[in-house]
Amino acid sequence: MSIDNWNIDPTWTLFLDRDGVINERIMGGYVTNPNEFEFLPGVLHGLARFARFFNRIVVVTNQQGVGKGLMTERNVLEVHSYMCDQIHRSMGRVDKCFFAPNLVGAEEDLRKPGPVMAEMAKLEFPEIEFERSIMVGDTDSDILFGKNLGMKTVRIKTVEPISVEADLTCESLAEFSKMI
Repeated sequence: MSIDNWNIDPTWTLFLDRDGVINERIMGGYVTNPNEFEFLPGVLHGLARFARFFNRIVVVTNQQGVGKGLMTERNVLEVHSYMCDQIHRSMGRVDKCFFAPNLVGAEEDLRKPGPVMAEMAKLEFPEIEFERSIMVGDTDSDILFGKNLGMKTVRIKTVEPISVEADLTCESLAEFSKMI
């Protein structure tokens, strides 16, 4: 499917998953500090392109390593601070990072595919319209998150099994950025 008929314009919002989309995902583990954070090829250039086009760019990421006691919320904030600083230095932008620190099935579940992180983003940026948004992710929970909210969805190819089809599949965030 082509994005030509999506009618994307600069009023749209771009929602991005983090691990596996922006940075190397540690399969079976977690990025617990900035030294473990490695940008995927072409991501910084792609984010600079997105910054010139999208009104809002928001990161939404499940980080249950916090709930497992493998890292703290402060560790996640340090990683996000490092990530955003590097993106800014490369002329890109992330307006806000939201993360879900809880374990799967927690009473107060912020995790994707639930809508809580998107709702938090809309509270902070009331101009966000989910039907004028794109969710880019590498897992079924990312794609379901976007679909459940009426967003267009883009899957970044992964080794994980896929049971939910996205509107578009790309090799990388860098490839998707060239389509905008």
